[in-house]
Amino acid sequence: MAQLINPEDIEQVRSVARIDDIVSAYVTLKPAGSGTLKGLCPFHDEKSPSFQVTPARGLFYCFGCGKGGDTVTFVEEINNFSFREAIEYLASRYGVTLRLTDQGGASDGVSRMRLFEMNQAASDFFVGQLSKPGAQAGRDLLTGRGFSAEMAAHFQVGFAPQGGRELVKHLRGLGFREDEMHEGGLMRSGGWDYFQGRLIWPIRDSANQIRGFGARRLFDDDRMPAKYLNTPDTPIYKKSEVLYGLDLARTAIGVRSEVLVVEGYTDVMACHVAGITWAVATCGTAFGDGHARVVQRLMGDNTSAGKVIFCFDGDAAGQKAALRAFQEDSRFTAQTYAVVVPDGLDPCELRQQRGDQAVRDLVDSRIPLYRFVMANVVKRY
Repeated sequence: MAQLINPEDIEQVRSVARIDDIVSAYVTLKPAGSGTLKGLCPFHDEKSPSFQVTPARGLFYCFGCGKGGDTVTFVEEINNFSFREAIEYLASRYGVTLRLTDQGGASDGVSRMRLFEMNQAASDFFVGQLSKPGAQAGRDLLTGRGFSAEMAAHFQVGFAPQGGRELVKHLRGLGFREDEMHEGGLMRSGGWDYFQGRLIWPIRDSANQIRGFGARRLFDDDRMPAKYLNTPDTPIYKKSEVLYGLDLARTAIGVRSEVLVVEGYTDVMACHVAGITWAVATCGTAFGDGHARVVQRLMGDNTSAGKVIFCFDGDAAGQKAALRAFQEDSRFTAQTYAVVVPDGLDPCELRQQRGDQAVRDLVDSRIPLYRFVMANVVKRY
């Protein structure tokens, strides 16, 4: 049976949810005079800001694509939420208790808001498992990479038990249904956990919502041969649109108008620990159009100081990745750069062997991306 939200509670949500607070999680906003803020529109591609927010009126409007509305409308549009899901999200964020009344009608199936709630519950479960005896291999890997327990907690690293049914049992106990677990990519056919015997990283968006997970292989008897395994595409997770570490990096990206794109989860951790808090990583796919749009929105329109820095290996795969990144170069108003980790290392290994300063020096060694690409092209002849 469907339930309706008390209208008074809806109005309370509207009154306490600040539109500039919500929008700034997705767009870097700057004062534009007359009490308005401006940024790059999150709903269409643009290089000059035409997206305007008026906090005093609680409204937004884009003069480029015509989208506009209030805080609830923005949450609906940016997350593809229903009205009810948007209200529930804002109520949770601002601590408003929603009163529900029973009404006739069937349920609408699995909601996106429900998937976010389930992912958070799964993340809490994984984090708790990392301290259990069965997770020793995961703790050893983190320690061997130079990460303390406190660092692992900061990045919310977790562990998926080897048994293969623990997460499903836990989520079922919290009231989540099997169709929701399937839809969210947390359960395989036969009732098995999607992730088994692996280190787990939560992949959050810039608003700190968990979209999915990344997992690293630990045991030789793992039935999945891939070293890294990601959440399959779901209604809230598309690997071509998510970046690991974005939740931790978004503020630094906006302030500095700079982003460092690395390859792996531990590379992001190493960079942040070393003070490069504007580092992010793609999740099992090459940096593409969807990632470019996310980064551009957070960087804003500061063309003179903006920098997008790609970190590549010096091998053939690194050169190929550089060429792919160069194809997206025109999407940025910022300048694009490349850095190559010396001696075939990745940023995590560089920090292990040579310390935090070596990671900072690596970023300072950047060269324009077009020079890196041209040099590799010339080497063929």
